[in-house]
Amino acid sequence: MARRLISTGSPFEAAFGYSRAVVDGDLVVVSGTTGYDYATMTMPEDPAMQARNIFRTVESVLAEAGSSLDRILRCQYFVTDRAYCEPVLAVCGDVLGRIRPAAGIYVVTALLKPEMKVEIEVTARLLSSAARARTPDGARPSAPSGEPLRRPARSRPPASPPHR
Repeated sequence: MARRLISTGSPFEAAFGYSRAVVDGDLVVVSGTTGYDYATMTMPEDPAMQARNIFRTVESVLAEAGSSLDRILRCQYFVTDRAYCEPVLAVCGDVLGRIRPAAGIYVVTALLKPEMKVEIEVTARLLSSAARARTPDGARPSAPSGEPLRRPARSRPPASPPHR
């Protein structure tokens, strides 16, 4: 599969020479995304609302790439104040609580612009063509409890005794 670049149309992407996401093989790597509403280029003051905007952007980018939030493997959260950790992580719990990717949160001195309080990077896997066919929106089906479906354990043949 050829490397594919995805853009949200943000002026930052062209000006600073990066893509919102890159699809390479079966991975989707989403660049650090801040809480702008890219249609209006407005940024909410509240860090939790910034996080919600970020996840809307990430969800849209993943869908365009052929993936979904359910396929996220890793998230990295950057906040500019320790006080923002809990409100941002509460949003992360709302959005990703069922998915539970590997994650880390980092308190940084600043982001590019003063109004940017939160930035999130995501790495996800593409949906297989069979998985995209399973549900209308391409999302991975879940169990009735809301927990992700688990693959049955593979049965393995008994280990052979060591040779002497």
